[in-house]
Amino acid sequence: MPNPLTLLIPSFDRQHLMPLTPEEPQIYESVPGTRASAGASRTPQAPRPAAPIPGPRPVPRPAPPRTDSKGPNTPGRPGAPSRGNSPDQQSKPAAPAAGTAQIQLVAATEATAVEVADDTVDKLLDDGRAPGEILVLTTGAQHPWAEHELSFGEDAYWRQLGDAEDVFCAHTSSVSRTAQRPIVLLAVNGGTDPEVAAALPAALEKATEQLIVCGDPERLRALL
Repeated sequence: MPNPLTLLIPSFDRQHLMPLTPEEPQIYESVPGTRASAGASRTPQAPRPAAPIPGPRPVPRPAPPRTDSKGPNTPGRPGAPSRGNSPDQQSKPAAPAAGTAQIQLVAATEATAVEVADDTVDKLLDDGRAPGEILVLTTGAQHPWAEHELSFGEDAYWRQLGDAEDVFCAHTSSVSRTAQRPIVLLAVNGGTDPEVAAALPAALEKATEQLIVCGDPERLRALL
């Protein structure tokens, strides 16, 4: 099986248009005078003032930039925005495009895989990726953020996945419940070889742009 270890970074641009409003012509009215004998003159009425000419519509102000910050009580959670932010201000994930995700391998041990994945998430956020575009999966123990959020109940935990406002962390055993996101990070922080081998294609299926695998390169190459 070929080893697709490449990196894809998209770019975007946009334009802004302003409609022009034509001027309205001035309309004058006259009121007919009293009819009398033939040849009687009419008294002209003063013209009414012209209707005001509408000017161009004001350009709407852009939404304020989103600020990401770590919550004071949330452990190991890179780039988590405050919960009060509106979903309308959040960039939405790109549309799924099956079979186009690229694979990148980042060297790490089982003990450092989660830390390396968190550092990679920070770099992605610094490069302008939105938190809701990133999914982090672990093969061994749960990510510390996932453990913290699950302590408030599974309903509240999985609701954040649907909100797509934050980086979401989950275990590969529940990968079927996660949604597709542009970037998926797989932290190989434990698990048997068969479990890791099964997690790789499952994680790739959830990534629409890029899969970043953090683990032992020799072990991963053998499993790939």
